[in-house]
Amino acid sequence: MAGSMMKNEGRAFEAQESKEVFSWGYTPAKVKRGYAGGYLKVDLSSGKISNSEITEQDKEIFVGGRGLGLKSLWERLKPGMKWNDPEVPIIVSGGPICGITQYPGTGKSLVVSLSPMTGVPIDSNVGGHFGPLLKMSGWDALEITGKSEKPVILYIDGDNGKISVFEDFIEAVDSHLICEDLTDHFGKVHEKKHHVAVICTGRAGKTSPMAMLNFSMYDIPRKGIRMKQAGRGGIGMVLEDKNIKAIVVRTSKPIGNFNDPADEKTLNELGQRVHKECLKLDRGYLNMRRVGTPQLVKYCNAVHLLPVNNYKYGSHPESWKVADPIWEKLFSQDKPDGCWYGCTMQCAKSVSQFELKTGPYKGQHVLVDGPEYETLAAVGTNCGIFSPSHILEMNFYLDTYGMDSISAGTGMAFIMECYEAGVIDKEKTGGLELYFGNQDAALELLHQMADGVGFGAIANKGIRYMKKYFEEHYGADPKFLHDIGMENKGLEYSEYVTKDTPAQWSGYAMANKGPQHDETWMMGMELSNFIPTNERRAEEILWFSLFRTWMGLVGLCKMPWADIAPADNATKPHPFRIQEHVDNYVKIFTAVTGKEIDEKGILQQSERMHTLQRLLNIRMGLWGVAEDTPPYRAMGPVTEEEYLYREKHYDTEIEKYTGIDQSKKKLKDRIDTLRKAKYQLFEDLQQKVYAARGWDERGVPKVETLKRLNIDFPEAIELVNSVK
Repeated sequence: MAGSMMKNEGRAFEAQESKEVFSWGYTPAKVKRGYAGGYLKVDLSSGKISNSEITEQDKEIFVGGRGLGLKSLWERLKPGMKWNDPEVPIIVSGGPICGITQYPGTGKSLVVSLSPMTGVPIDSNVGGHFGPLLKMSGWDALEITGKSEKPVILYIDGDNGKISVFEDFIEAVDSHLICEDLTDHFGKVHEKKHHVAVICTGRAGKTSPMAMLNFSMYDIPRKGIRMKQAGRGGIGMVLEDKNIKAIVVRTSKPIGNFNDPADEKTLNELGQRVHKECLKLDRGYLNMRRVGTPQLVKYCNAVHLLPVNNYKYGSHPESWKVADPIWEKLFSQDKPDGCWYGCTMQCAKSVSQFELKTGPYKGQHVLVDGPEYETLAAVGTNCGIFSPSHILEMNFYLDTYGMDSISAGTGMAFIMECYEAGVIDKEKTGGLELYFGNQDAALELLHQMADGVGFGAIANKGIRYMKKYFEEHYGADPKFLHDIGMENKGLEYSEYVTKDTPAQWSGYAMANKGPQHDETWMMGMELSNFIPTNERRAEEILWFSLFRTWMGLVGLCKMPWADIAPADNATKPHPFRIQEHVDNYVKIFTAVTGKEIDEKGILQQSERMHTLQRLLNIRMGLWGVAEDTPPYRAMGPVTEEEYLYREKHYDTEIEKYTGIDQSKKKLKDRIDTLRKAKYQLFEDLQQKVYAARGWDERGVPKVETLKRLNIDFPEAIELVNSVK
């Protein structure tokens, strides 16, 4: 996802008097070996603010980032608890590597809460400045519980050592204006707005469980606000439910080596090597510095991974209209685009002075931060739309409204297929002709979704809700809806067609939080026939799910690992892991923290939290074989037109799986045969993945696994033993 903004034209912000509700003073601790040592807890119901120290055991077991968030959930969540219970926390944490400037991609923080979309824990990674500034202010993590009676702004003053809760004093309801106003207000103290970072959602926080969080950063060259997103799972709605208008952190402490690394020399050497790779190799590799993630369009279209018309198809002849040459011309190329200092990936691209054609800000010229590939594919190609201007308009409004572009776009694509299949019609949509390619109707639907009005009040609740609604109110076929409704556990799929990649469709379906690409991205391996058996697939699903999510324990972006490679990487035994970079991260962790570790050690750190998250899913009642099974559209063709689109390919797949040439059989029989074969393949792979993770055939972690990972807490043992 990507954000938006620049100074709003002709708008002057006059802050109302800020009334302090309660406050708390503290002495900001200096960061040592990557940790500040502080865990800031704010209870909005009681007005209590406190510090719960980060212990050595916390560092060892939970590490940081997502781990500290899951620790809080483990301590607080009870069976049957809903996302809007006052005791449900929101946790923001960067991790020990977060904020170093020697290595690219170190500005990440993780937000963890209970998802309104799924009812189980959600973690969402996000770039920008908040995570590093929070640590510089003396806090490894921020935990917010309770609910305020009135809308409030939480302010962390890292210079003066004060936490304040103010009554809301701004009128803005959308993210770009909220961030702009609060940056202006708190940045005026010393006229350095880049020392301020804001977290907020937009109007969708009141209306939609897919509401997300925006994290601001002040862009000095552009003299305006940009935003990055903790996009998945609806944490924006949790923030709004707690009556938090925004969270603000400010500190003017020197950025340099505030992490106090144990071995600065090693960090510098590793960083210099990767910086050189980015500068020298990127243009001939992925061109991330000039195009960012939209460079994926060309590749995905070529290998049938680009979602088109609700994942029916994996390519389209008009894909060139939204491919990298177009974006290279539209994106600003004259200013740095890193999410945090020291990042040479520079993949956070933007379009300046874009004129909005619809909505409440019609006619205004804005900076659109993006699109990133996921947004482009979600509201573009997956909806049958190949218009850059439409994608940019959607990008801006999704961000400022505070809506997850993946859930919104995938949901729209589902709606469009339902419309064309006759499940819904103009009468049911309030006059909107929601067929594939109708970009005007898609934009109108987006505005309705944000305001929670019209058909948008149904669409904004996600595919799992819509499947049930369409069945109960319109008599829709539940099997058809299940087949084409691209969600698992209530979370919409991110934007890749996975039909040819069993490891990917399985990795998506078996992810604890739902199908999200930050946990698994294995299409390249599969398409290169690098993992031809289920045994190999299970092995790689385990490794990649652990390594990719390890990034979220320590405050790292995966891009410098996965999206630029040493010149000789293709000659290595396992090129998809990019082993040189893996080794770098092992050394970086040791160089920052002073703790000796190896690759096995960091994988175990991640496995520990992966298993704990599974335990939380079990506690909250959403787990098991059925919830870990993908909709059939993820595996193969649901409709006849879909099969005929790649008829020869699917005929060949049937012969591969059955050993029999069935190309002369009736089309329906071939579709059914392929479906049966793919489900058999998945069921076998699912059990192999469970076994690789140390879980039983039901997907329940074994007691010996908990002991091996040092998370054999009494309540954990009791939980797995109680599962029937």
